[in-house]
Formats: sequence, C-alpha cells, structure tokens
Amino acid sequence: MEKELEQAVMRVVKSMHENLSEQLTINDMARTAMFSKFHFSRVFQRVTGLSPGRFLSAVRLQEAKRLLASTSLTVTDISHRVGYSSVGTFSSRFTSSVGVSPTKYRQLEGVMPQLTLNGARNGGWNGFTSTVHGDISSPLPDQPVFAGLFPDRILEGRPVRYTILHRPGPYVLEDVPQGEWHLIAQSVAAGREDAMNHAPGGDEALCVGRHGPITIRPGTVTRPANVQLRPMRPFDPPVLLALRDMLTVAVQPAG
Repeated sequence: MEKELEQAVMRVVKSMHENLSEQLTINDMARTAMFSKFHFSRVFQRVTGLSPGRFLSAVRLQEAKRLLASTSLTVTDISHRVGYSSVGTFSSRFTSSVGVSPTKYRQLEGVMPQLTLNGARNGGWNGFTSTVHGDISSPLPDQPVFAGLFPDRILEGRPVRYTILHRPGPYVLEDVPQGEWHLIAQSVAAGREDAMNHAPGGDEALCVGRHGPITIRPGTVTRPANVQLRPMRPFDPPVLLALRDMLTVAVQPAG
C-alpha cells in the first residue's frame, strides 16, 4: 500500500515539474493522484512532509535557481516560467527561501555568502537554550556535510543553528533556542554540485537525511540525534537554501 501511495505522489510531483507555468490547483493534483481532494492532501503530506502547495512552491523556486544559474533569461521571464504572475511576489519568496535575491543569486552563481548564514548564529535569541548533538553517516564518506536546524522539513530560509563538517561524523549544535526543530543534513558528490538545482537524478549525487522534530524546552534532556544520509528521491522536498560552495570547500565547523 505504501508503494502505491508513493507512486501516486510521484505522478503529482512529475506533473508539477512538467507544468510549472500553469496554475495547478489541489483539485488538479488530486485528479492526477486519483484520490479525493482531502485524502490526497493527507497522503501527500505523509509521503513528502509538506503540503502539496508548499511542495509546488519549492519546485518552482528550485527551477528558478536552475534558470538563474544556467540561462540569460531575465528575472521577469523566469518568474513567469515558474508560475508567478507577479515578479515582486516571486522575488520576495525567492529571497526568503534561498537567502539572497534572484539578481544576487545570479551574480554569485549560487554562492551563499557566509555572512548570511552566520546571521543564524547571532539571531538575538533569549532564554533557555540547549545542545543538539549526534553522528551523521553518509554514502559519500569523503564529502563535506551541511547540518542545520529548521522549523520545517525543508532546506530553506535561515537555519536556527548549523554546522559544516569536513566529512560525515560527530556534530554539535550549541545554544539551540526553545522550540521544535527539524535537523536536516545534506551532502553532494564531488563534481556534481549543480545537482542541487535539479530534481534528483536517481543516483547518489545528492544525499539528504532528517531527524525530528526535536523539542527544546526547559526540563527536557536532548538525546543524540543521529542521521543517516541517503540518495534524494523525487518526492523529497527540493533544496532551496544556497549551499553549493559551502559544501565544496572544507571549512571549520560553525555552530
């Protein structure tokens, strides 16, 4: 039964990629999955961790990243190609999800300024904090690993805390504020950095792992949060946060 549900979700994800400029509705997606609208939304969230609308938005922005990095199309043209009628709305959502504006992303060719992510460290959190730690294993044993804490099951926006490891192994995230966080780890094969801007290709070029939600509050003891990375599947939420250069150079871990 689980395989049948995944196949239904796969049909919808494929339809999203093939119809990015169209205004797909929940009814359209439910028909593609061959479920009722309400059953479809529950199934999609169960398989992907995101609502259909949120997943579609992520797919649109992932394609926008690819077009910005690989074509000379204007930001306006790209916004229309990925289904936005308003370039202002597109630019705002791109900036909040990727970390830089579309124009800046193109100028930097996908590089995420270290300054932007460091802002996650100095976010002005007050009150109780804790430490999240564990071990990360990966089928890419010699490649750097990004690990960050996010409010949802998707790599977008600023992580509340993050680290970059030279290779899989132990990690520590200190001063984690109260709340519920999803630990997401990511690694990319050497020479395949552009895989982050594409849907998974069925190989091990792009690996991901998740743990959570992790609850941080007074009186709780945080247990080790171990993560096993695996090749990304088409129904895994796309990678929106610009990580390419952060994962292609060995840097000292940051908390």
